[in-house]
Parts: sequence; C-alpha cells; structure tokens
Amino acid sequence: MSDTAAPICVVDDDASVREAVGSLIRSAGWRAETFASAQEFLASPRTEAPSCLVLDVQLPGLSGLDLQQELAKADVQIPIIFLSGRGDIPMTVRAIKAGALEFLTKPFDDEDLLNAIRQGIAITRGHTPRRQRRNLAQHSFEGITGTSAALRAVLNQVELVAPTESTVLILGETGTGKELIARAIHKRSQRRSRAFVGVNCAAIPQSLVASELFGHERGAFTGALQRRPGRFELAHGGTIFLDEVGDLPAETQIALLRVLQEKQFERVGGNQSIAADVRLIAATNRDLQAAMAAGTFRDDLFYRLNVFPIELPPLRERREDIPMLVEVFINLYASKAGKKIRSIDKNTLALLQSHPWPGNIRELQNVIERSVIVCETENFSLDESWLSRNSLPAGPGDQPLAAQTAAREREMIEANLAATGGRVSGPAGAAAKLGVPPSTLESKIRSLNIDKHRFTFA
Repeated sequence: MSDTAAPICVVDDDASVREAVGSLIRSAGWRAETFASAQEFLASPRTEAPSCLVLDVQLPGLSGLDLQQELAKADVQIPIIFLSGRGDIPMTVRAIKAGALEFLTKPFDDEDLLNAIRQGIAITRGHTPRRQRRNLAQHSFEGITGTSAALRAVLNQVELVAPTESTVLILGETGTGKELIARAIHKRSQRRSRAFVGVNCAAIPQSLVASELFGHERGAFTGALQRRPGRFELAHGGTIFLDEVGDLPAETQIALLRVLQEKQFERVGGNQSIAADVRLIAATNRDLQAAMAAGTFRDDLFYRLNVFPIELPPLRERREDIPMLVEVFINLYASKAGKKIRSIDKNTLALLQSHPWPGNIRELQNVIERSVIVCETENFSLDESWLSRNSLPAGPGDQPLAAQTAAREREMIEANLAATGGRVSGPAGAAAKLGVPPSTLESKIRSLNIDKHRFTFA
C-alpha cells in the first residue's frame, strides 16, 4: 500500500468524475481531498501543500490553466496532472510548457492516472533531483516520457494523425513502445470514448488467428460449441490495434485486406457479412519490405496498412531520454515497493546511458525494476552483469547479420534467398550478399526453420 502524509487534491466540477477519482486515489492507499472549483480549492484552509493536484481543465470561473498560473505566480510548486474532456493539442502544449506533469484525456485509464500520481508524489518527496524534475515535467505525453528530437518528431506525427480516421502503421524494434503510441493515438481520436482492443498476432496459434480476430459460429470447427464474437466486433466504434501484424498467416492477410477494402467481414463458419466500424492501427518489428520480397507478406495489404507510417526510434538513438526514463521507472517501482530512493550512483547512470539496449525501453524497465527490488539503500545502483550481452560486437564476417535484431533476421535471409533463387554459396549466393560465410548462413537457416528450397527458381 502506498502512503503519503500530504493529501492528493482533486478539482473537478463534475461530481461523478470528482468522486470516482477520489475513490481511485483512496483505493491506492493515499489521502484524497476533492473540490468542485478552483476557488473552493484556493479558499480551503490547509497547513500543508498537497503532494499532487489532479485538475480539470474546464472549470467554472477560474479554469484549470488559470489556477496553474496563479500557483506559479505564488511560487507554489505542486505537481499538476490535468484532465480534459477533449484532446485539445494546443491546450496540452500550453499546460506541459507551463510545467504540468501529465495531461490525460477523459475517459482515461486508471493505471495511467495512478502512475502519474506516483511520479508527482516522488517529486514532492524529493526523490527526483530538481534538474530531473524540470525535465520530467517538460514532456510526458499520454504516459510517453522524453524530450529528445527523435521522440518529439514521433509525437508530432501522433498529434497530426490522431484526430483523423486514417490507418496507422507503427514500425520499430521490440520494446520501443509501439502499443503506447497506439494508445496515445486512440486517446486523442474521436473514438476515445469507445473501446481500444489490442491483439498480439504473434501470440495466437496460426490456426486460431482468424477466429480470434473475426469470431466464429457454433460448429465452425471442433470445440466451437457456441458463437463467439471476435476482436473486430468487440472494437466496434473504437480502435483495434494489431501488434506484430507481420506474423499474420497468408489466409488471414486476405481476410484483413477485405476488412480494409470493404469495411466488413464474416465470422469463421458463417456467411453473413458484418460491418466493421473500427479504426485500425497496426504495428510490427519486422521489415515488411523484405517480407514482401520474400513472398511472406502481401503487397496489397502492406499498401492498405501503410497509409500513415510512424517509425519509432530505438532507445540507443534517443540516449538523452535515458536519465528521464530511469527516474520515472525508479519512482514507479520504489513507490510500489515502499522504498525511498533519493539519488542515483553516477557510475550506474553512465553505464545505463552507454549501454546499447537491444531490448529498448522494455529491457531498461525490467533492469530498473529488478534493481529497485534488491536496492537496500537510498542510493540507486546497478549490477552490470544484469545487462544483456547479445549486443556485443561480433566478428567481421558476422557483422551484417549481428547488427540486425533477431526479429528481422528471417526477413533479411528470406529476401536474399528469394533474390538468389535459394542459392546460399558462390559469388552470387545469399551468403555473399549478406557478407557472411555460407556455413554461418546455413546454420541461421536451420535455426530459423527456413525452407530454402521454396525459393528455388523454376
């Protein structure tokens, strides 16, 4: 259970929202005080400043932004989390620039709000150095933390495409935050009040993917004892997020293409067309261009998905965000563990910033969580042996393959096998094109279960 001496104040003129947020805060173990207006909050007698302020933007009389300005003028430093009934981008930018910790669009995810509150409490308690506090407040966008140019370019794209109905294809390595970006697009869209349904296509057995996405009729296959709606039906009116879309089997790619072209689908075993009123966001860590060259991904489906592509930078290309992310994760897991961590060992921070992070933000988050669990002092440090070793430099002959993520190796190999008619050896073979010894490529082909013979020219 969390604890804090100072209360968390909630200011919202909607009584139902005010009480719901207050109850959520109390259920997390914190004290909550609620107010119907900014004036009521300012007039309330208090002996201590709140540890955090959850503030509606649109308030009668003095608005939330006005209250933020009044507190700044009085030099009252309270972490502020704004709530808004609409995704107003200029208002968001104005609030964030003025120092707001977070800006959430209603209806918001409970865990997003609780995470923001944890950050606010950590700042108030002094867990975060002043320089880092300022950075944390400068850019937290729907739970996405960072101020690097690479990340700002991505968030600008999110702001542009979110209000539209366009299909979005998010590209990036594993662990770069593709689902966070998808959720940010949904939360800023006209469909934000409806469902966001996520599907990891790679986690579903290929024989069941069509049933999972489109549902099935009773008796459609062995074990189908009753009609079951699919994810597209569950997402009606909202957004469906297809993660790892590059792993879809060929027959499901055809069905998905029909959904995009005709806005309708049929359940497995059925013959009735069902309207698909959904916005589609897809993501993959695969090289779809290489997959198309290899014949494993349909060209026409790619062009339907690739309406508005957003490419996420790997963490190694936004190293300036690492200290900020480290602070966020330390605050999060220290709060959960009931620990006080006030500083970070300088050597640890340097190590974290120099590591290539092949697993990206997810790897960083896991390392921080584990380190917080074993941390027994108020100074955060890291066991270097916990950092992955699979990104160490390889030999010269292996470099072209080793430089790629495991998820992209198959596409690279298959694309080159397709170009060489399945030939591995020789000056015109796939091994020479990839710059690796034929024996190394043969080993890779076996480990990835690639059938090189299907690429042989007729």
